[in-house]
Amino acid sequence: MAPWRSAPPDEEINLSFTLENNLVTFPSTLRIDNHPGRFILGSAARNTAIDDGFAGPGRLLNIQEKDSLRIAAVRVDLRGVADAIVGADAWGRNAISIDYRSGLVTYQKSGIERSQMKTFRFRNEPMIWVSVNGRQIAAIVDTANPDTLILPAAASSRGTVSVTVAGTDFGAIDVQFANVSVPRIGNRLLSRFLVTIDYGRRVVGLWRDPRIPIVIPSGVERPGRAGGAL
Repeated sequence: MAPWRSAPPDEEINLSFTLENNLVTFPSTLRIDNHPGRFILGSAARNTAIDDGFAGPGRLLNIQEKDSLRIAAVRVDLRGVADAIVGADAWGRNAISIDYRSGLVTYQKSGIERSQMKTFRFRNEPMIWVSVNGRQIAAIVDTANPDTLILPAAASSRGTVSVTVAGTDFGAIDVQFANVSVPRIGNRLLSRFLVTIDYGRRVVGLWRDPRIPIVIPSGVERPGRAGGAL
């Protein structure tokens, strides 16, 4: 059983999603200013980013006709990746849980149940500790990252490192090196867990989902390509 809190129905809203190019994509459960579109979840984004060509002022996130959440959206060129990347501003001081196996993002007004989870506290973006080749590093939890890990480097490349996350040893896996200031963990690793982010209490929780195998398939799906399986 997943470590869910037994909350009243009006305290939780389930939003279905699919993994497209390894991005958490809401097919029809969300609208922005009542306009439909292709929206992806950006757990590390402070503000919702809306593509320059998308209609609407970007003031309200409409959830399944049950609720509307105020957002402080910014306009950017998303280069065809999505119509919008839903950021932390949508959830306010509440929590979300991402169940990759069931394809559900649960918006939780009452917070998260942490008793069965490995938890990590953060200050700004959601972050966890990850072991890379035996060294503990802090990595941003970024659901807009379709890869395993992005590690700082002077030049872009790929390589193999040994990775352990929340006590789960993934062995030697393929990662990306890029010109970033802080490591970022993406969906190819996060999808092995039930991931919870409590933005109000500033806590990330990971629960190793036994329904999903530990082995990370080779190959990386890129935005714009067909497919997007785990």
